[in-house]
This record gives sequence, structure tokens and C-alpha cells, in this order.
Amino acid sequence: MSAKERLTDALYGVGWSAVRTLPEPAAVRLGRTVADLAWKRRGKGVRRLESNYARVVPDATPERLAELSRAGMRSYLRYWMESFRLPAWSPERISTGFDPKDIHHLTDGLASGRGVVLALPHLANWDLAGAWVTTALRTPFTTVAERLKPETLYDRFVAYRQGLGMEVLPHSGGSAFGTLARRLRDGGLVCLVADRDLSAGGVPVTFFGEPARMPAGPALLAQQTGALLLPVTLWYDDSPVMRGRVHPPIEVPETGTRTEKTSVMTQALADAYASGIADHPEDWHMLQRLWLADLDPPKGTS
Repeated sequence: MSAKERLTDALYGVGWSAVRTLPEPAAVRLGRTVADLAWKRRGKGVRRLESNYARVVPDATPERLAELSRAGMRSYLRYWMESFRLPAWSPERISTGFDPKDIHHLTDGLASGRGVVLALPHLANWDLAGAWVTTALRTPFTTVAERLKPETLYDRFVAYRQGLGMEVLPHSGGSAFGTLARRLRDGGLVCLVADRDLSAGGVPVTFFGEPARMPAGPALLAQQTGALLLPVTLWYDDSPVMRGRVHPPIEVPETGTRTEKTSVMTQALADAYASGIADHPEDWHMLQRLWLADLDPPKGTS
């Protein structure tokens, strides 16, 4: 493990051990302070966040984009402060910390025994939404986590999410899809953050008017297992309670090849994500490149 990786792991360890003991007002103030400091430094992540917001709000002035990126960093640090503290939250605090609209799409789907895939973008706090599902709905689910470096940091995230009642599978390794399909065929719940393609072989979509790629997994799982595919969007307001919406099901097209069906369904997911992001752009924590025009060309091409 490199010195940088050891430092990263140590900092996350301090966050999980120290921040969770702070009174909530103190944690909120700390998050805002760290966010504002990071925003003022205008590092690579902040610049990328602002660049992404420029596509979401194309008529924004430079001043408006600066306001959005500052609000975006505050939202991002709110996610981290909440995540560090979630393991110490009581079941009541978790249950009252999230207020989703149209939750009947999820509960009706689970009651039908079909299995359900919840697919969401990097909006607000998806970990809190997951903890709410396992706590308020008493429904376990399976998810996939990106392998992080160092490995000890990945292990921390897995243990953290398992502690919230989630079954966590590694993104790499090739066996995740089969396990997810089995859970769905058994009538279970799968939750996937699915607005950024990690494989470089995702499905082409139009996102805010420009070409991007998103993962094929949610659409393929729905096709192969008969599970319900439900987009979810999340947002913060000025209260301590996170808001959210479960969107209507995305149906499998009646005609077309598997590739064609996957394309139609993934575009529908992208459109649902875009509606939520456009309403609450500051809560979209996309500090990485997403659109094809921003990605590095494959090696060997000019």
C-alpha cells in the first residue's frame, strides 16, 4: 500500500470513528466548513462538478455556476457527514430521515413477488435511502460496490453497508450479475447506482442533449428475470429530512432484440435521472467525467 493510500484509509477511518460522535449541529457545521474550503481551493473535482453542471443548466452564467458548485460541495459533504454518522443513528432517526414519494411502486412490486430493481443516480444520499429501506420497510436488498483503492478502504465501505443491512457484491470479478439475478428470481430487491458506466462498454444514451454511456445492468436484469425496474431520484431541502421519489416502472419493450430493448430501457432511466437532476442539480454529486466528449479517447486513437 502506498503512502497516499494509507493516508486515505486513515482519513476515512477518522471520519467514521470521530464524526459519528459529534452532535448533529456540529456535524452539519463541520460539513459546511470542509465543503466551503474545498470549493475555494477549486481543485479538480470542483472544476469537474462545475463543468457537469454547465450541461445540466446550459443557460447558467459563470456566477450561477459558481453558486451551484458551492451548493453542490455542501450537498456532497452533507452526504459524507450523514454516512459517517449513519451507523450510530437509531432506527427511529433513520425511519424519519427520509420521506419518499410514490413508495407504492416499490411496495406493490415487492408484494407481487416479481422482484424489484431500484436504479438511481448519484443524487443526495443513496446510503440513507438504502438504510431506510432495510429499517422502515424491513426489506433487505443486494447492491454492488465499486472496488476502491486501497483494499482496506473498500473493506470499510463493505462493512459499513453490511452494517446497514445490505448485501454487498464487488463490481469486478464477474459473478455479481448472476447473484443479482438469483435474488430477483426469488422475489428480492436489488438497488444499483447506475448513472455512470464503470465498464467502458455501457449503453449509449442522450443525457441533457449530449452522448453519454450508462450501465446496461438494470435493464438486462429486468429483462432476464421479469423484475420490475424502478428509477429513483433523491434530493435535499432545507430540513434534516431527505426527500425522494420512486418513478413509475420502466417496461420491457414488446419487440426488438435484447440490445434494442436494453437501449430503450436505459434511455428511459437516463430521462428519469435527468428530470430529478434538473430539479435539484446541486444534489447531483458527479465529480467525475461522464459525457463522451469529456472522456479520454481509447489508446491508439488520435
